[in-house]
Amino acid sequence: MAQIELSDLAATSGPIMGLDPGTKTIGIAISDRSRLISTPLETIKRKKFTPDATHLFELYTQRECTALVIGLPLNMDGSSGPRVQSVKDFSINLMNIKNVPFMFWDERLSTAAVTRTMIEGDISRAKRAQAVDKLAASYILQGVLDRLRN
Repeated sequence: MAQIELSDLAATSGPIMGLDPGTKTIGIAISDRSRLISTPLETIKRKKFTPDATHLFELYTQRECTALVIGLPLNMDGSSGPRVQSVKDFSINLMNIKNVPFMFWDERLSTAAVTRTMIEGDISRAKRAQAVDKLAASYILQGVLDRLRN
């Protein structure tokens, strides 16, 4: 696997793709070339791993991405639970298809923060359900972009 650290990511340039892998969906976001802003891209409804991964990597290549940031669902106390292992297994399987630089990023409360913002914006429950995963991926990726600048 080509797992990298934040310092390795800072030494590269180009767009970064953010992922929020869930059991039913994969939220995808992308940064701009200057790595200032994360934009929600799409949500993949998970069906079978290989077609989902193929689509993900098609987006990665089309957008000329240079790395992946994968949200890691740590427990509130920072410990790892079964979801962390599931995301790590997902990442290993992804890298078996296409070995690209990637890093994990703590995604605690990302979905809650995005959902709260949408509720405050008076967005309907149906529209929230459609957008939450890609917005969570964008929230995760924006955290990395902010850290890279500081």
